[in-house]
Amino acid sequence: MESLNDIQKTVDQWIKTTGVRYFDELTNTAILMEEVGEVARIMARKYGEQSFKESDKEVDLGDEMADVLFVLVCLANQTGIDLTEAMKKNILKKTVRDSDRHHSNEKLK
Repeated sequence: MESLNDIQKTVDQWIKTTGVRYFDELTNTAILMEEVGEVARIMARKYGEQSFKESDKEVDLGDEMADVLFVLVCLANQTGIDLTEAMKKNILKKTVRDSDRHHSNEKLK
């Protein structure tokens, strides 16, 4: 499996060779919201109460999630974020902050 650093490098190489250049950060933020909306649409239909339209039945949730990750990686690359380091820090923060929180949550038992 590729690390997040490897994924960031792969996306950067793809952008520079196939994609020509990065869209600006605001455009990529709007694209990210669009892609997240596509994931939400599938989730609402597959796991929620909405039904699929005929045109929606061939959707691929994994592919849509990969689209979200791709654009998020683009934004990380553009803004100088090392996602591997950011995730390490984030997991540590959650571990310290939530060390007892979820275990004592009656809703999760």
